[in-house]
Amino acid sequence: MDYLEEFPVLIIDDELHSDTAEGRASREIVKELKSDNFSVIEALTARDGVHAFLSHPHASCIIIDWELTPEAADGTLTAADVITLIRERNPKVPIFLNTEKLAISAIPLSVISRIDGYIWKLEDTPGFIAGHIKRAATNYLTDILPPFFQGLMDYVEEYRYSWHTPGHMGGVAFLKSAAGRIFYNFFGENALRADLSASVPELGSLLDHSGVVGEAERRAAEVFGADRTYFVTGGTSAANKIVWLATVTPGDVVLVDRNCHASVMHAIIMTGAVPVYLIPARNEYGIIGPIHSREFLPAVIAAKVRDCPLIEDPASQAIRMAVITNSTYDGICYNAERIEEHLWDVVPYLQFDEAWFGYARFHPLYAGRFGMHTADRVGPTVFATQSTHKVLAAFSQGSMLHFKQGRGSVDHPRFNEAFMMLTSTSPQYTIIASLDVATKMMAGHSGKFLVEEAIEEAIVFRKKMVTVAEEIQRGPFPEEDYWWFTVWQPDCIMDQEADDRLLREEAGCWLLNPHDTWHGFDGIEEGYAMLDPIKVTILTPGIRPGGSMEDRGIPASIVTKYLRESGIVVEKTGYYSFLILFTLGITKGKSGTLLAELFRFKALYDGNSPIEEVFPDLVRQHPARYAGRGLRDLCQEMHGYLRDKSIADTLRNVYATLPEPAITPAEAYRRLVRGEVAPVPASDIEGKTVAAMVVPYPPGIPVIMPGERCTPATRAIVDYLTASQEFDTLFPGFENEVHGVDVVARDGRRVYYVYCVRE
Repeated sequence: MDYLEEFPVLIIDDELHSDTAEGRASREIVKELKSDNFSVIEALTARDGVHAFLSHPHASCIIIDWELTPEAADGTLTAADVITLIRERNPKVPIFLNTEKLAISAIPLSVISRIDGYIWKLEDTPGFIAGHIKRAATNYLTDILPPFFQGLMDYVEEYRYSWHTPGHMGGVAFLKSAAGRIFYNFFGENALRADLSASVPELGSLLDHSGVVGEAERRAAEVFGADRTYFVTGGTSAANKIVWLATVTPGDVVLVDRNCHASVMHAIIMTGAVPVYLIPARNEYGIIGPIHSREFLPAVIAAKVRDCPLIEDPASQAIRMAVITNSTYDGICYNAERIEEHLWDVVPYLQFDEAWFGYARFHPLYAGRFGMHTADRVGPTVFATQSTHKVLAAFSQGSMLHFKQGRGSVDHPRFNEAFMMLTSTSPQYTIIASLDVATKMMAGHSGKFLVEEAIEEAIVFRKKMVTVAEEIQRGPFPEEDYWWFTVWQPDCIMDQEADDRLLREEAGCWLLNPHDTWHGFDGIEEGYAMLDPIKVTILTPGIRPGGSMEDRGIPASIVTKYLRESGIVVEKTGYYSFLILFTLGITKGKSGTLLAELFRFKALYDGNSPIEEVFPDLVRQHPARYAGRGLRDLCQEMHGYLRDKSIADTLRNVYATLPEPAITPAEAYRRLVRGEVAPVPASDIEGKTVAAMVVPYPPGIPVIMPGERCTPATRAIVDYLTASQEFDTLFPGFENEVHGVDVVARDGRRVYYVYCVRE
């Protein structure tokens, strides 16, 4: 254990610096620990000790003086209170009480049951006490590593000669060139020595889930509440395809959330399934809402199947699978139990795409709102695919696939054939190790408090944004400058007296209730959908409640471009909204910096600062378009264009009516591969069958799927795409992101081309 110095001993003792026998004894113990390569953190008060623990949660042992002298600033915080707080966050770290033998009888049972022993610093020698602490810390750290990561570390530290792939052989090959040496130095020796191949039997096999890999997956299943868990190194995109390849065959009818990830459509193509779509709500900001509960009614589903021209015999056609995005990109999460009840007799398999929701099991706020919730009855077999790397602590592409066995059969040997189709025979071992560590981090009490910290930070930020708006209204500003960014959230958050504990623990505070107006979705069922507090959507001025557009506005793309150039990258940008995530890695400094930059943007806007100062690169790239203009001028010009195009209404209309299914997505893809398609300008796709999914960002929902035909009833799709390409021409540097189109510059204009099937 040569990394003990990374895990300090925390000593909370108000006599550490005193010229007393107790103080001298404490300092001798510290000296002995440091001579054994332990780092020591000293705290002189209970409050100090709490802060030290919260900022050093990786402490390997904690020594607390039972006779800590309460100070006024501590608010009567006692040693017992400190122990309670530590145990709530870490039930295993060793805690020793420094006390006198005669005082033990006065220590309450509630404290005795939470500590690991006692220290009598005036009776035992400093060396003996330090050895006692070292043994406890070492035993604690021995058990702290999860199985696969422990095995990987052990293997790397043995410094074996490798005669197997990868070819860089622990990084040695990189040292044979200048560029390679820079690469080696940047990533470090351990990262490269840990890049191994499937030729290492000590680490087991991801493909047959053996050895320490299999043990790590079994532990993950326990922690995440699944019957079985698979580690996926190709992201949730691969996990989604694994689920479908294992359960769906050509011609099977499937219920699909229209707000599905592209990988689900790829899975539909690969399996040859026939999709029937469930339609989510959306509001005037283009924010993606929940699928209305009425969409799950058996009569509504039966009508969808009956009306689908791709289904030959609707009356006898069973539905094989349903897939729901939970939570949505914008943070709407469902009552998963209720959805299962709706689909109880409809499908044997139900998948929740929880790419953005892997933390839900670990906090009571989300009870019943995630796929692996505890169920007493046997309904559909439920899958949950989670991007561990997105919202927990894992390397990119690290995801998990969980399932609970229900009516639908999941036989591991057969299921594993699909797993192997989408998994490399040379998986990245560091990704596997990060999934193993992510599991360990979320196990026991620590998972709840890691998630709770993110929730708390999000609540503080949300309330601060409301406070700032109120202060601006009261401040010394001209009336035209009485504006600030709004947070999309329930009205109760607007009340500064709202109890933080209730906001943190009561799901009712975050529900989208049918009588509420803040969310902008019609027909929401009581208790059905909830806003995830850690996904914070900030609204920019320009759209009134209800969807009408104001005379003055600030498009969000200008704000987020400014933030990006200031070193702040947001998760998603809409026309008048942008999304920020408060995940496990959030810190107070991050949200404080964001607030400061939003203030600075407001000052630049209010002063109509020259664009040359705000976006110097933009002016250098497009001088004729932007030179000599101010930031407020640019915002108003862009807002004027979006207002003239009635972008809020357009966003609603473009999704209001689905295009006509002409051929299956699989057949459309077959035509694409065979070259039986042609690029068609977006303005001319009416009457054509598209061969590829077209997905504009914002809002990140397909406007048309492969095999669908654009008709006069869906003319809004054509209008939306042509308006987007016109916007790109008018505002270079702020171009739309539209997946599934080829963009060609023609006569100074950008033209969108969509691949359509040759008729």
